[in-house]
Amino acid sequence: EGSVSKDLHALMPIITERLSPFLALCTDDRNPLDIAEHGHLDYMIRTAIAQGVEPLAIYRAASISAARAFGLRDRGLVAPGWRADLVVLDSLENCKAEMVFSAGRRVTDDLFATRKPVAPVGLDSVKARPVEAMHFGVPFSENETPVMGVIPGKIITEHRRFRLPAAGNQAGVDLDRDIIKVAVIERHGKNGNHANGFVQGFGLKKGAIASTVGHDSHNICVVGVSEDDMALAANRLGEINGGFVVVEDGKVTGEIALPVAGLMSLEPYEVVRDTLHGLRQCAYALGTTLEEPFLQVAFLPLPVIPHLKISDRGMVDVDRFELIG
Repeated sequence: EGSVSKDLHALMPIITERLSPFLALCTDDRNPLDIAEHGHLDYMIRTAIAQGVEPLAIYRAASISAARAFGLRDRGLVAPGWRADLVVLDSLENCKAEMVFSAGRRVTDDLFATRKPVAPVGLDSVKARPVEAMHFGVPFSENETPVMGVIPGKIITEHRRFRLPAAGNQAGVDLDRDIIKVAVIERHGKNGNHANGFVQGFGLKKGAIASTVGHDSHNICVVGVSEDDMALAANRLGEINGGFVVVEDGKVTGEIALPVAGLMSLEPYEVVRDTLHGLRQCAYALGTTLEEPFLQVAFLPLPVIPHLKISDRGMVDVDRFELIG
């Protein structure tokens, strides 16, 4: 149950006392804004119990079952000789943490203050060449063009095909059918690759959204209606050493810098949360119908998840594991 992949409700029927020893909870790719507004594993636990899942089953999946799955044999139970990583809750149903203990130490501001600072790494990871609007062109074809179909709440994308309108000798976007452009730009300074394609399901009516969070290669991925705005968004990511950028009508309307490898912020959680809130509003102003458009962008270039994805080498038919035109 992340910010994009939402499968908790579909999987609740198997969260039983009999099966919970073999299950673990996962919140992979859950952004700080969702954690602030809804919660993390605690959200999954609360939601499952409210839907009738036995508390023992969901708490076991969240603790000892997960520890065993990852080979952490010294934790996951409240027992003598086990590592005292403990959470004291207000109630099983609410799952609100009132006290947290790490290795037997109550977690407080004073405990956090004892941590040694860690020097940031990967602060110069965005080495992409500057791009222009003309770099986002896709040659027009009378035949059907592959289009990634976004499914809300899923990281799976459908392999759709459409005849697209012509814009001169180029294939154009089709806002009536919610088809816009997508591009992946290699940003590690290795080969300078740049691939373009089309995606359906973002709801954008204008502008562009770009990201250096792009599993698993983490190149620049940008979606947009306007090639000019796509170029501005991609180039801006190089200026801020990575992150998320929103562009509307030739102007950067929102951004968050993620300078640590283009993936992580140097700011405290509270700053990231507040910035993401404003950034999401900027994306909504473009017309997007997705609750979490930024991580949806991040999954478009993940070419091991069915059915159609895009890499810096082109569109990928994941079912056949082949690059396609």
